Amino acid sequence: MAARKGTSASEKADTAAQKAHEAIEKAKPADDVVRRAANAAHEGVDRAADYATHAAESLSERGHQLKQKEEEWVGKVNDYVQKNPVTALGIAVAGGFLISRILSNR
Repeated sequence: MAARKGTSASEKADTAAQKAHEAIEKAKPADDVVRRAANAAHEGVDRAADYATHAAESLSERGHQLKQKEEEWVGKVNDYVQKNPVTALGIAVAGGFLISRILSNR
């Protein structure tokens, strides 16, 4: 009877091991799905980071262009004021008058 119990325990151990292997085999597709989902998520994050980097570079370049344009306009205004000081003063007085009229009507 002890031999039978030993065999029974051995069979139970074999059955448990077989079921464990079957469970592992069944879980492998889920592992692949999770791995693929994680890879897809990483790729999405990488693409988003690339887009953000590109946008930041574009904005930086545009800011640099605007800064250059501002410097160009300030230079032109300075040149105009130096060449035509009386006209520039008249424009400034007229502009100040218009602004004061607009603000005083509020």
